[in-house]
Amino acid sequence: MEKDSGEISYPGSRHKDLKRSFKLGLHCLLTTCSKEELCKSFPRFTKAEQERLHRLFIKFITALHQNIEDEFEALCEETKVGNVLDIVEEFVEEQTLDHLYPDKTNFKDVAQVLLTKKKNEIQNLTTMLEKIEDENQVLRSRVELLRIQTQHSFDASNALQKVPPTMFKCKK
Repeated sequence: MEKDSGEISYPGSRHKDLKRSFKLGLHCLLTTCSKEELCKSFPRFTKAEQERLHRLFIKFITALHQNIEDEFEALCEETKVGNVLDIVEEFVEEQTLDHLYPDKTNFKDVAQVLLTKKKNEIQNLTTMLEKIEDENQVLRSRVELLRIQTQHSFDASNALQKVPPTMFKCKK
C-alpha cells in the first residue's frame, strides 16, 4: 500500500497516524503556558511560591494530558477505530489496485436520475397545461354565454323599439 506522499503504509498505520496526530495536537494545546508566563500571572507570589505553583501546574498538565490520552484510547477501543480504519485501508487498496473500479460517477445512475427528473417535469407541465386548457374552456363558455345574453338583450331592445309608443299608454 502506498500513500500519496510515496510512503508505504501497512495495516494499522492509519490508526497509529490518528493517535500520533491526536497526541501532537494535545501536546500543543496543553503546553502553551511557559514558566515565565505563569510567574507573570502571579507577580505578588514569592519566587519559592511561583516555583511550587509551576511544579503543581506541570503535575496537573501531565495528569490532565494522561487522562485525556487514556480517554481517547478507551474511546478508540470502544468504537473499534483501529478495525474500521483497517477496513477503510483495505477498501482504498482494493480500489487503487482494481483498474476496472469506476473512479467516476456511475453514468447509468446519473442518466436514470435525469430521466426520472425529466419525466416528472413533463408530467408537471402536462398537468399545468391541462389545468390551463380547462380554465380556457370555462372562459370560452362564459364569453359565449355573455355573447348570447348580449344578443338577447339587443334583440329585446330592438323589439321594444319597434313597438308603437301608443301601445304603452295607460287608459284612464
